[in-house]
Amino acid sequence: MHRMMSILTAIVLLGLLATTGAHAATERAIVAGGCFWCVEADFEKVEGVRSVVSGYTGGSLQNPTYKNHDGHYEAVEITFDTSKISYAQIIAMFLRSVDVTDAGGQFCDRGASYRTAIFVSNAAQKAAAEAAVAEAGRALGQKIVTPVLPASIFWKAEAYHQDYYKSSEIVITRSGPKQKKNAYTFYRQACGRDARVKQLWGRQAAFAK
Repeated sequence: MHRMMSILTAIVLLGLLATTGAHAATERAIVAGGCFWCVEADFEKVEGVRSVVSGYTGGSLQNPTYKNHDGHYEAVEITFDTSKISYAQIIAMFLRSVDVTDAGGQFCDRGASYRTAIFVSNAAQKAAAEAAVAEAGRALGQKIVTPVLPASIFWKAEAYHQDYYKSSEIVITRSGPKQKKNAYTFYRQACGRDARVKQLWGRQAAFAK
């Protein structure tokens, strides 16, 4: 009897492990879409996305920082569950969340570190990304300037940049602290990100409200 119970327990455990394994396949996508706070905020809302990390990539500088990441793009690393969302879907959403016609930065953020790009880790990602860019170009009817580039080292940004969109600050008035205001929300609105994405993509805009 004891042996039978042990066998049954082992079978149950193996079944649980197999089930867990079937749903545990993950992949990562690395994209640059201007301010990494905004891209992180967008993709953390997507079903199937496990985590989004802000960082720097695409340059040769070792151990870049926010104050010195010359040559690097501001980027995010998106880890997702492949049983719930595909790499191609991630990239299609990304392209519809940025201004793919702007080669000089994004929205109010100008300069090389704020350009858009897709960084691919293998041949399959490259093929999927290039197909997504071509399809987005057809859908938009304009030239897409977002390049598909080989992935390099992804450097995680400082802790205070992670989940920055969830932070808030005290608004100081002449009569003293009055209320709490989300600094990220103010920045995003003032920068015109969603307004431009909606103007460009219309109903296809992925995250713009």
